[in-house]
Amino acid sequence: MAEKAYKLFFGTLANKNRLKIINLLRKGSKCVNEITKELNFNQTTVSHNLKILQKCGFVFVEKKGKHRYYSLNKKTIKPLMEMIDKHMHQFCEKLVKGIKPKYKIN
Repeated sequence: MAEKAYKLFFGTLANKNRLKIINLLRKGSKCVNEITKELNFNQTTVSHNLKILQKCGFVFVEKKGKHRYYSLNKKTIKPLMEMIDKHMHQFCEKLVKGIKPKYKIN
């Protein structure tokens, strides 16, 4: 059971379109039209990916007037993305540049 949940979680996070949406929502809540314009995606792509992100608890939706605003899950996903940023900067970015990262034993 846990293996399927991990696969769902990391599969959701690994999709390049969803990752772009997540990173945009880190700046604040947006409606579908704003996401579409800022990422230059078509509305179908945005709506499809937001549905998956919402189903997995990565984003929440709030209806304001005629629009639905999507925001990043501040309790779990936002801190996780900050942790991922730190790890990427310390290790992955260096590897991409061809620099061998120095590992410290904690």
